[in-house]
Amino acid sequence: MLVKINEEEIELPEGSTIQDAIDAVGAPYLPGCVLGLVKGTEEVEKHVNKYSLKTNKGSIIIEILEKAPENLVSTWKKRYREFSKMGVRWTTSQEVAVGPIQTDLTPSREQYRYHRWDVLFSLSGFTADATHLIFSIAEHEATYGSPEENRGVFARVVGGKRTILKLTDDDEVLEVKPVLERESIVKSAAITNLETILEEGNQVSTYVKVKPNPKSPQSVEHFYALQESGKLRVDYDSNTFVGFYALQGLEKEAEQIDQRKRGTITLRNKGKGVGRVYIYREDRVSTPSHSVLGKVEKGMQLLDMASYNDEVTFKTSPGRIMTLSMTQKEAEEFLNKNGVKQIREGLEDDHAVVVRQEPYFTMEIIEKGEVKTFGIPEEDIVHIELDNLSPRSAWYFQKITGLLDSPVGSLNVHFAFPGMKLVMFKSSPKDSKGLIPEKTPKNVVEAGQIGVTNMSRRHVGMMGVRFEDNSEFGPTGEPFQGTNIIGKVVRGLENLEKYKEGDTIYVTRR
Repeated sequence: MLVKINEEEIELPEGSTIQDAIDAVGAPYLPGCVLGLVKGTEEVEKHVNKYSLKTNKGSIIIEILEKAPENLVSTWKKRYREFSKMGVRWTTSQEVAVGPIQTDLTPSREQYRYHRWDVLFSLSGFTADATHLIFSIAEHEATYGSPEENRGVFARVVGGKRTILKLTDDDEVLEVKPVLERESIVKSAAITNLETILEEGNQVSTYVKVKPNPKSPQSVEHFYALQESGKLRVDYDSNTFVGFYALQGLEKEAEQIDQRKRGTITLRNKGKGVGRVYIYREDRVSTPSHSVLGKVEKGMQLLDMASYNDEVTFKTSPGRIMTLSMTQKEAEEFLNKNGVKQIREGLEDDHAVVVRQEPYFTMEIIEKGEVKTFGIPEEDIVHIELDNLSPRSAWYFQKITGLLDSPVGSLNVHFAFPGMKLVMFKSSPKDSKGLIPEKTPKNVVEAGQIGVTNMSRRHVGMMGVRFEDNSEFGPTGEPFQGTNIIGKVVRGLENLEKYKEGDTIYVTRR
């Protein structure tokens, strides 16, 4: 039997499952993610109500009327492809005609009144062998030989009206195709069962392929970080878009602003919900608060079916170029595979760990064709482990360090005094608002625990680590009730004592 998987036609034995189809082509898919199953093209097109007619002067969009006669609608859905590569037959001050094709419609000799932007069938010579598509461009009465059902009118022009007015009998309809909107797809099924049996003509979507926008390098990098695991969880689901909010709160500069057409991916760059990523199911106009970071190249049907809390497999091409946390040698091998030249800086030894790269953004690295990788001794990296008992404070710490969207972060030493047995790091007043008391110490703060001053104290947002146990004060010198514990240093604690005020410490998560 013939089926499609991610738009690729394959032949499978009867009784094959979705898992068999995935294995046959090596389709990208991560366990637990949702899959899209469409019975077939005909099933989808049953629910399509908009069609695009591409001409040499521009595109025209028509929409099937809600109560259009069934015989007219079925004729259009069966024969619309035949209007592709058809010339404009005639134009007048009242109508534009395209065709003819042959149909099974029954002509009428009645004169009918037509409204501007009606779309109808005209049976020239009162024969179905010369069926034309008519765009009414003015209120008028005419005898077109149209079927008596609704005067032959089955649709209305909803887009490209200026294009119609520019057409002459020298122009041509290049292509007619359905406009797939979410309503066309959701009649199908979003499933997770890989043992579902496939049938002839079924279409399976296993992943979403994304093409990043080079004109929005910061926003693209945000998206790379968001889908680092290869999958995204749907945080919001509406007819207009699906939203992914895991990095909400991370600000990025406004970049390319453009129309948000179906399949467009944007990053909210300011206002409520900054840092959210949206993928549009329907067209929307541009807005300054949304930077266009890319578009869906494949798998839009899967996103049409996905619902709140579903996980979806994503693949972005080209992939992220991120060398941080690699050794200089590993970075060299990785960059060579991506056709990028490495320029080593800092400690250039093969075993040195990369903590900075310049340019930082993948799109800029690809454009430049080279990247500087700054290395430091492996023992100078501080490895930390965060817990989930202080979610606000842990998120704040990751934002300040850069660990929310990077494998290596940094902290600036604010206070370090010999003999004090603690080190404190600079806070961010802007981001520390709302740090309520969370996981506060009870009897003792252990050496290596990471603390953040909560909003009950004046120096809210200060971060610190103690080098020895203390039963009175937290890692930022505050009483226990003013301290939130967010995790601990699991490697490199002994090295923290050598740093002084103004130094930069590089951290990574275990």
